[in-house]
Amino acid sequence: MLALYWSLVAVMVIGIIGAVVPAIPGTSLILVAILIWGFVQGSWASIGLPLGVAIAVLIMGIGIDLLATYWGAKRAGASKWGQIGAIVGLVVGILGLLPALPVGGPLLGILIGPLLGAIIGEYLFQRDLKLALKAGIGIVVGSLIGNLIQGVLAIAVVGVFLYTTWGQVFAV
Repeated sequence: MLALYWSLVAVMVIGIIGAVVPAIPGTSLILVAILIWGFVQGSWASIGLPLGVAIAVLIMGIGIDLLATYWGAKRAGASKWGQIGAIVGLVVGILGLLPALPVGGPLLGILIGPLLGAIIGEYLFQRDLKLALKAGIGIVVGSLIGNLIQGVLAIAVVGVFLYTTWGQVFAV
C-alpha cells in the first residue's frame, strides 16, 4: 500500500509540472490519482476534502487559463486574430516540430508556436508589425502567468491530499 501511495504522489508531482507546462496533463492527472487512492482505500469519505479541492481547482484552472490569456491580450491590444493565431500556433508548434525534433520538439513548439501564431494572426489583421509583436508577447505572457497560477493551485491540491491522507498511510 505504501508503494502505491508514493507512486500516486509521484503521478501528482507530474500533474504539478503539467499544470505549468502545456501538453502535459495537470490538475486532471492529480484528480485521477486521488480517485485511484479513494478506490483502493474503499473509503470515499477519507478523500472528500482533497477530491473537492481538486475538482474546484480543475474548474478554476479552465477559467484562469481563459482569463489570463484574455488579460494578456487586452493589455497588449491584441484582437481575436492574435488569439486565434496563438491557438493555431500552439497546435502547429506541437505537431509540426514532433517529426523534426522528436525529443524536445513539441516542448519547443509549445513555447514558440503561440508567440509566432499570435504575431502572424495580429499582423494579418492590422498590418502593423510593431503592434503584432506587442500583441504576441502579451498573449504569451498572459498565458504564462495563468500557468504559474495553476501550478501554485496544483501544489495546494497535492498538499491537501498529503495532509488528509498522511495519517491513514503512516498510522501505527
